[in-house]
Amino acid sequence: MMTKLTVQTRSGALKGTAGRGVRTWKGIPYAKPPVGELRFKVPEPPAPWDGIKHADSFGPVCPQPDDMLSISFSGDVPPQSEDCLYLNVFAPDSEGEKKPVMVWIHGGAFYLGAGSEPLYDGSALAADGDVIVVTLNYRLGPFGFLHLSSIHDAYSANIGLLDQIAALRWVRDNISEFGGDPDNVTIFGESAGGMSIAALLAMPDAKGLFHKAILESGASHTIPADMAKDIAAAFIHEAGTDQLQELSVNDLLKTADKVRRSLDQNIFQLLFQPAIDPATLPAEPVKAIADGAAEGIPMIIGTNRDEAYLFFTPDTDIHSEKKQQDYLHYHLGENCTEQAADLYPHSLKGQIDMMTDLIFWRPAVAFAQGQSQHAPVWMYRFDWHGETPPFHKAVHALELPFVFGNFDSLRKTLQEPLGDDAEQLSKQIQSAWLAFAKTGNPNTSHFNWPEYETDSRETLLFNTDTAVESDPDSAKRRILFQA
Repeated sequence: MMTKLTVQTRSGALKGTAGRGVRTWKGIPYAKPPVGELRFKVPEPPAPWDGIKHADSFGPVCPQPDDMLSISFSGDVPPQSEDCLYLNVFAPDSEGEKKPVMVWIHGGAFYLGAGSEPLYDGSALAADGDVIVVTLNYRLGPFGFLHLSSIHDAYSANIGLLDQIAALRWVRDNISEFGGDPDNVTIFGESAGGMSIAALLAMPDAKGLFHKAILESGASHTIPADMAKDIAAAFIHEAGTDQLQELSVNDLLKTADKVRRSLDQNIFQLLFQPAIDPATLPAEPVKAIADGAAEGIPMIIGTNRDEAYLFFTPDTDIHSEKKQQDYLHYHLGENCTEQAADLYPHSLKGQIDMMTDLIFWRPAVAFAQGQSQHAPVWMYRFDWHGETPPFHKAVHALELPFVFGNFDSLRKTLQEPLGDDAEQLSKQIQSAWLAFAKTGNPNTSHFNWPEYETDSRETLLFNTDTAVESDPDSAKRRILFQA
């Protein structure tokens, strides 16, 4: 057994902890604290330290609304700080060759979340899968996705994505000290994490920092440069000053909420998200991928069957027919809007289905189509569900406990027993993710998962009885793609 808990990184020595078959190092700084003059700036390498730093507690999470954090951390809300650029390493307590590395990028609409959420604990995945798992924080909301480069060239756009790239550089430079293979790195993420990965696949600065990608319920999702500029201008106007460095964290969060309420956005539109920018993200990711930007990078991509049911309740207001039409036009263009309107009746179900398809499923299909011309792609749909609303549907994020093998939170949320079928499904999903991280191919003894090709569009449906289906929802897909 390997018991080495003190490792030497490029910045200094770290001492971790051991338990549950893994060695864990928490709260590792991968960049300088982005505070003061470094607020809204490109992340800088961490400062070196003397002696041994004890890596036994998570770093602070990026500033965000408390109410959602309370849910994610089961009421035990962690400290928040702009000084949030930390990552965590989970390594199996075993010797052997350098192990594959899986780097997790959390979701949360680019506004919420942290790599330290209990759901993302990498212990089970690392111990059972014999891989290194890395989880990380990145700047969120106005701290990471207020694109001030459109206002002043002292700033950069897509700061939150540049944080992720800085974390991947740290992995490249240091992970071998933890037993990981820097030449076998898989990035995986969900929702805004999947959308981040879509962007990273198209970002020149990220090239070579990872070798495989898993995108769960998130693909190409950006705003145009002119919209990013309008949002930045509205933010400065609402703040009453362009000296944003001088505002408190609380003032920035309050201003962000005011801007979110005041801007007349398309329904389901995220205010803070990646933006097209010549210096950092020069092209819409789905177009860049189709042109070969991520040539040779194998990919798993998929969605949950009923994604948007998580975001609505039975008494949610239904948007006007005009707003629904505007939304279809924004996403699909004029040619497709009329036909697509028939798919989504003016009802709550129609609104939910529209969000599921246009925010999650259609972008995933488009991304799979593009990348399949340049590398192997495997597509899935997660269909499993419980009995208790809203989890009586295969809603957004429901696959996460299955991926990480962390069922405690799911049991509490569902308030119903989880049968052997759920545990078995988790083993199937984990085996596929782990096989992919190790070899670039997710096929295991559990099932035969064919590559996604545009002539057959074979998709693995994860459920109690996992099966492959050719071109699921083909009639709808043809309408949404006019093909």
